[in-house]
Amino acid sequence: VENTKTPADEEDFLVGEVDIFVGRNYILSVRHRTQIGFAAVRARTEREPELLRHGAGYVLYALMDNVVDRYFPVLDQLEVALEQAEEQLFEDTATRRKIEHLYSLKRKLMTLKHVVTPLMESVGKLYGGRVPQLCVGAQEYFRDVYDHLARINATIESIREMLTTAIQVNLALISLADSEVTKRLAAYGALITVPTLIAGVYGMNFEHMPELNWTWGYPFALAAMVAIDALLFVQFRRVKWI
Repeated sequence: VENTKTPADEEDFLVGEVDIFVGRNYILSVRHRTQIGFAAVRARTEREPELLRHGAGYVLYALMDNVVDRYFPVLDQLEVALEQAEEQLFEDTATRRKIEHLYSLKRKLMTLKHVVTPLMESVGKLYGGRVPQLCVGAQEYFRDVYDHLARINATIESIREMLTTAIQVNLALISLADSEVTKRLAAYGALITVPTLIAGVYGMNFEHMPELNWTWGYPFALAAMVAIDALLFVQFRRVKWI
């Protein structure tokens, strides 16, 4: 029993299953939840009749090879989706939607890996060690299927590492954005604190308020607030806090 996957649309995959029953003079395949048949396998065996001397073992190989070949378009689709996600990573502020998209890609990738890993173990038993009698003489073909699976598995690992890195970068960008917001709030808080401090000192001094005996008391206080805030604003702009 092997799982098969075909690309459905940009958002999801169709996941199916193929059951194969093999005997000395027969082979039966049963498909579940997959729309792609094995007409190509029949055409291949009819095109290369000399290979049928291996009997049901070769037909089994042709079926498995056809199933494994369907994984490559899935990998291509995941690679394209990852490249697009990486291109958008630095275009604007990182968002929750981007992380959800990356996790969705990673989930699909792990689904494919869970299909490929047990299939590698099964195919490995058909070309090395105690090979079933039906597969004797066709080991080199099953070795070819195994090599394809090994290449697919290596690609899966590579894509998974890239996805993990992209997720980490996205989280780091979100952290940087939060830090920028915190710095801006701190800068604006400092600008508000200066006039509040000066006004607070005035509010506690009822007997010696500058404006009582000095006409320019209030203008001086207001000018001091503006001057100090202007200096702070220039400094914050220089360090890019505002």
